[in-house]
Amino acid sequence: MKASRSAIINQVLCIILASVIVIPFLMILAGSFKDIREAALFKLTLPSKWIWSNYRVVLTQSHILRGFKNSFLLCLFVVLFDSLFASMAAFGIQRKWVKSRRRIYVLFILGLIVPVSIIPTIKLMMDLRIHNTYAGIILYYTATVLPFSVFLLSGFMKSVPRELDEAALVEGCSTLRLFFRIIVPLLTPALITVTIVVTAAVWNDFFGPFYLISDSRKWTIILKVFSFISQYHTNWGYVFAFMVLVITPVLVIYLALQNYIIAGLTAGSLKG
Repeated sequence: MKASRSAIINQVLCIILASVIVIPFLMILAGSFKDIREAALFKLTLPSKWIWSNYRVVLTQSHILRGFKNSFLLCLFVVLFDSLFASMAAFGIQRKWVKSRRRIYVLFILGLIVPVSIIPTIKLMMDLRIHNTYAGIILYYTATVLPFSVFLLSGFMKSVPRELDEAALVEGCSTLRLFFRIIVPLLTPALITVTIVVTAAVWNDFFGPFYLISDSRKWTIILKVFSFISQYHTNWGYVFAFMVLVITPVLVIYLALQNYIIAGLTAGSLKG
């Protein structure tokens, strides 16, 4: 009886928490098809007349398409660099092939706790002449998401049997070949998790590009949302349509790969 009551309470709490996220999204989705008058009411109701042209107006904005392109390229390179460096770092740390591995691991963990200091970052990037460049913002994001990725991959690496390393080395396999041909394929669930988490973090971040990119041609899609709202704040139908387009890519990827995300987050804690 107590177990049944507890299950009901948990389900109710889950429904309430899900509603906090789902209801605003549904309001934005419905508002994206409303005219200027109905959209300004901010109500969770179906439009009296479906205005599909809101999306056409948004997609005809050339700077919007440029923002999507910038965000896609930024996410792509950050995910590639982060996955490579984090997996190599986790490989060295867990396999005890790196001296002072515990200290190195602690430094990565501190990166999860210590906030980014934006002013020294800007000064360093200006000294290196990478401020307001694609390379600079890619390196910035790679550095900020690396601690989480190392933490996750290190935990998952514990589930990879060490006997595989020994067998491969006995057969004459080099360390690099062992890593890329044997270890990396086994890290697929964790790497997919890293990809989704990093993509969502980079895609939705506002302050990084806001402080580090002054050229509007290099702005990400989130900064384009900021400028778009300033320009079209009198027509919330356009704004809602734009927000739906911004949310959709990450949402689709997450829904398609959510099983891999759960496996990647739990495997390291359940094994080893």
